Amino acid sequence: MIKKFAPLIVLLAVCALALFNQGVPSSIPTEGLNSGDIAWMLTSAAFVLLMTPGLAFFYGGMVNPKNVISTMMQSFVAMGVISILWVVVGFSMAFGTSKGIEIGGNYYGLFGNPMSFFMFNGVLEHEPWSLATSIPFVLFAFFQLKFAVITPALFTGSFSERIRFKSYIIFMILFCLFIYAPIAHWTWHPDGFLFGMGVLDFAGGTVVHISAGCAALAGALYLGKRKDSNHPTAINVPYILLGTGLLWFGWFGFNAGSAVGASALAASAFAATNVAAGAAGIAWLFVEAARGKKPSAMGFCIGAVVGLVAITPAAGFVTVSQALFIGTVASMISAAAIVLLAKTSIVDDTLDVFPCHGVGGMTGMIMTALFASAAVNSVVLPEEQGWFITGDSTLFIKHLIALVIVVVYSLVGAYILLFLTDKISPLRVTAEEEDLGLDVTQHDEKFVIADLVKK
Repeated sequence: MIKKFAPLIVLLAVCALALFNQGVPSSIPTEGLNSGDIAWMLTSAAFVLLMTPGLAFFYGGMVNPKNVISTMMQSFVAMGVISILWVVVGFSMAFGTSKGIEIGGNYYGLFGNPMSFFMFNGVLEHEPWSLATSIPFVLFAFFQLKFAVITPALFTGSFSERIRFKSYIIFMILFCLFIYAPIAHWTWHPDGFLFGMGVLDFAGGTVVHISAGCAALAGALYLGKRKDSNHPTAINVPYILLGTGLLWFGWFGFNAGSAVGASALAASAFAATNVAAGAAGIAWLFVEAARGKKPSAMGFCIGAVVGLVAITPAAGFVTVSQALFIGTVASMISAAAIVLLAKTSIVDDTLDVFPCHGVGGMTGMIMTALFASAAVNSVVLPEEQGWFITGDSTLFIKHLIALVIVVVYSLVGAYILLFLTDKISPLRVTAEEEDLGLDVTQHDEKFVIADLVKK
């Protein structure tokens, strides 16, 4: 009996701890805050949260009817689980006081002190973040939460249709704490070692998409192939179209919001985001045509999402014309990656998460190192602009080093966490449960449209 109520007891304990740990703030800083920036960042945070339901529809439209609810639920539940985890300790591990090592007089931040903002203590009365001085600290924290929410939702598409729901929850928590939070700290915290190297990631190409893509690859490898590993015909294209629309819409908050203010930089990132998505969607249709296929709605949608992924790290560092190039090239590279991966007999990445998000994120990271411009963003040092601008490969080499570090850490780390999760709670459903579908076996619910299709 106690075992059945254990999760609820843990949640109540967390709530009690938060209640007693959180003191009433003596005062909330308001000096230097800008109402326009605050309004834009509140809007951006809402935009980014909308991306997770958008992802749910995007993925839900691509799977077998008996797994639609399960697939969509894996995205929606992340909004709850990560929201709690972020308040308890996640935000501290990503943006708390840096803990790291000192080598040769240089400091290398590895992760945030878990106790810095444990249970969100001190967040309301904290001074604004050093890189976002015109908005309240709590708004910065919750804007960052939305990135942490969608990252684990992204990799669910790789092992869709064969993972236990309870085990997924455990893995998601471990991933957020031990992979996402450290990489966010490395990249976006002023004391993070990648930040100190001068690595540029405007809105999460490295932190979100490469980490999620590599975790997706690890998940596909660890769980093995589905009983029927053929990609299903898209059974609900309107879901895919709706999901793409929500993702595209939300991505403006994802990228333009990462300017952390209502500024010319936000407008530039907004424009680059839209152009890259459009170009990538059209490029995907052209790739399909070159392969003798008819232009498909699903193809355009996948291409547009790849373009959004690729422009994410570069959005605040490149011009609109460069974004056009980035979206087009990234779409072609990811399309080729899907074809190559399909020829292997080892990996069953259900919804091609690694080729789209992993490879797309890597492409965007490399493109950032080629085109980053000090004229677009003053954060870029004039002597360390993109290779194609200055002819200097310094930034490019730094990005290659960072790429290797993040890929290895994410891939190996995720595989280890999957192994540990499997020991705590078996990851894969039984063959019988896979046949019946995860909607029924994991949630005791049924996708009604599936019955209509059968009739």
